[in-house]
Amino acid sequence: MAMAIETASGHTPRMVWHKDTDLGNPDLIVLPGGFSYGDYLRCGAMAAHSPVMREVITHARRGTRILGVCNGFQMLVETQLLPGALLRNKKLKFICKHVRLRTETADSPFTGKLGKGTLIDVPVAHGEGNYVADADTVKALEDQDRIAFRYCGDDGAVNDHANINGSSANIAGILNAERTILGMMPHPENATQPWQKNTTGLPLFESIVEALQ
Repeated sequence: MAMAIETASGHTPRMVWHKDTDLGNPDLIVLPGGFSYGDYLRCGAMAAHSPVMREVITHARRGTRILGVCNGFQMLVETQLLPGALLRNKKLKFICKHVRLRTETADSPFTGKLGKGTLIDVPVAHGEGNYVADADTVKALEDQDRIAFRYCGDDGAVNDHANINGSSANIAGILNAERTILGMMPHPENATQPWQKNTTGLPLFESIVEALQ
């Protein structure tokens, strides 16, 4: 994640420990993937109560842009900065592979350079990536253009076959109402370097940098 940010911005990000209590005045906060606290209890549930998360919540309310990926997305949901829940994958198995995503909105500081309808191929690695929300929440996300990415097929079609984990409406990433927070299960940072043989995730980070200028 740090490498992806530095590639897009030219600046080395500051690394923050979960027990830190002062984030200073950041332009962007990133909650990366991983398996915080060994994914005991619910994924992200314990990390959501780490000391640093109080600062994250404070900055979120101020409008600081926040990106949460995989375990970071789970933390954003557990702190209720984003709606819904992330449950065990539909087939109850850990999924680790490349997937295709369809960009659903360009109206955000995270997707501006991708454009609506753009397809990207990025890795996933999760056991609890099944995004679940009630019908009213999903409708609100759709009506407010807050679905950032959906799992899709090679041709961009959104259907049950492309839904790798059972997520409601094939949702892979969502925005908050103010469009300052993006949470997503797939890992765009793992598709930003030539040696990764895939750079389709880089425009996401370039979008953030452009939006901050």
